[in-house]
Amino acid sequence: MGETITLKASDGHQLSAYRAAPNGAPKAGLVVIQEIFGVNSHIREVCDRFAADGYLAVAPALFDRTERGVEIGYTPPDIEKGRALRAKVSTEGALLDTAAALAAIQADKNVGKIGIVGYCWGGTIAWLAAADIAGFSAAVGYYGGGIAEAVAKTPKIPVILHFGALDQSIPLTDVEKVRAQHPKIPIFVYDDAGHGFSCDHRGSYNAGAAKLARERTMTFFAEHLGR
Repeated sequence: MGETITLKASDGHQLSAYRAAPNGAPKAGLVVIQEIFGVNSHIREVCDRFAADGYLAVAPALFDRTERGVEIGYTPPDIEKGRALRAKVSTEGALLDTAAALAAIQADKNVGKIGIVGYCWGGTIAWLAAADIAGFSAAVGYYGGGIAEAVAKTPKIPVILHFGALDQSIPLTDVEKVRAQHPKIPIFVYDDAGHGFSCDHRGSYNAGAAKLARERTMTFFAEHLGR
């Protein structure tokens, strides 16, 4: 269903991306933003599932700015490597690459509106994109640890956020900080879920929370992306 493509950011940087297309005309487009583990098998599966639901999904390889072909797992050494790679990629660079993925979808005249969804680091990037990148129509962030630090940003499009109540890396005080600053944004907290609860490749996967969060995500996209 999917293929690897090459994108070009506005600063000339070339990066790879995973593109998954539906059978038939897309109902809308989605930019899918990775965790700190690269565009790995899980992120490709996420794109494939969105494509199966009728969306044209593109996941840009944000780590290409520092190391190409990154695809790691979820062991403690993997997490350490992912964090180190993440630290080498500037937020500005990640947003340029996100915009390149948006442009690639916009180039497909069969696609109407385009949304963005991100996980972990990608959740934060989705939040920033909702405020700073024109062209998206809706954004969803899953357990974005940097959102509280960027709470002063004001999204220009509809946004929903998902967090786990047991997330050891995102305290509930951070979630409440975001809620207080943006009381009109729906923020869903899953009582028995930790960080990465939506990833079925991780030990922290919570099937119930993942199912409910995805249902809410798909309902939200259907409302704001149409078709």
